[in-house]
Amino acid sequence: MTETEEKLYYMFYKPSGCITARKDPVHKTVMDYFPKELAERLHPVGRLDKDTQGLLLLTNDGSWNQRLMHPKHHVDKTYFFWAVGELNQKKKQQIEKGILLQGETEPTAFAKLEILKPGKLTEIAHLFGENNLSNVVHNPRNENVISGYLTIREGKKHQVKRMLKAVGCKVVYLKRICIGSLYLDEALECGRYRRLTQEEMRLLERTGWNKND
Repeated sequence: MTETEEKLYYMFYKPSGCITARKDPVHKTVMDYFPKELAERLHPVGRLDKDTQGLLLLTNDGSWNQRLMHPKHHVDKTYFFWAVGELNQKKKQQIEKGILLQGETEPTAFAKLEILKPGKLTEIAHLFGENNLSNVVHNPRNENVISGYLTIREGKKHQVKRMLKAVGCKVVYLKRICIGSLYLDEALECGRYRRLTQEEMRLLERTGWNKND
């Protein structure tokens, strides 16, 4: 971005089924949801997995991007999930205190887990769109699921899924709803985007990083 180019800051409601990249020869990307002239100017801030939906920020301001995503600023990211399995207070404490993930040498940082309600996998089948439940688990009719909110400050690969897997739960639906104090605008349809407001920019600037860092 040149010094005279207008700085752009966008909120995007990422659907599942697309990857967080500017270009890909095989897969649909988040940039395919933007007109070409805008997609050529924007870069995703961080990333969401292909099958994860929810709040994604995009900008042409490289410094802003780096400040927001740098680990030293400890910006909270909150996810809503449905997972096959069960959660209790013991598992909750394990996750919140820090849990050692497979392939890692250090446990995760402090996290916050809010356990919501249980259900059956077939009851949330509508969340998978065109996916067949048999592609999610082998015997979907008898599978118990649990929902909740998990807030983390790190950005390890597949971290939410790996944290829940470590306590015996398989994530089948994941949606990022919040970055810092900025929540996904639920009036925004999945696959749509809009510019951040000045108030939303101020919210992000109060989430643990300083614009002058």
